[in-house]
Amino acid sequence: MLFTENTSDEELVRQFADEANRESIFRIIMKRYGAKLYAHVRSFFVTHEEADDIVQNTFVKAWRSLPRFRAEASLYTWLYKISTNETLTFIRNRKNKATVSLDDDDQYLQLPSVETGTHRSGEYIAAKLKAAIEQLPEKQRIVFNMKYFEEMKYEEMSEILGTSVGALKASYHFAAKKIENYLEND
Repeated sequence: MLFTENTSDEELVRQFADEANRESIFRIIMKRYGAKLYAHVRSFFVTHEEADDIVQNTFVKAWRSLPRFRAEASLYTWLYKISTNETLTFIRNRKNKATVSLDDDDQYLQLPSVETGTHRSGEYIAAKLKAAIEQLPEKQRIVFNMKYFEEMKYEEMSEILGTSVGALKASYHFAAKKIENYLEND
């Protein structure tokens, strides 16, 4: 069978069971979802190299687990969940290794100095937003990134995170309020 960019996810998953098709099928899956997963991982403010590693780990786990994929969710939702878990594991491990004094925060945030006048540079604003998002609790940070940057619907987030839509809406609301307060107290 010839597999193309237009082959459905369901057909790709079904045909993945055949050893002869695995590599070509998986190349299609990686091409179809690699950039989207990379953008998702980068929204957690990891570096390009870290994001590449996390996406690679995601695909390694997917390769190993695809024969057991039950299609209870879409293939993309499943991959997205793996990449989210890989990202969170990476961030937790990085935090556990970090031994930075709170007095040294400015050095690591690398906030540009404020320009004179009433206007601030886009770089400064982006750094402030990054700092505000990083101070959020993990769950709120995830929900905020998914909703704000990726414009994901609450129903899809619920499927990925295994949390009710109401709880996700509350998390987003609290995250947005905390970010707003952080930015206003500048």
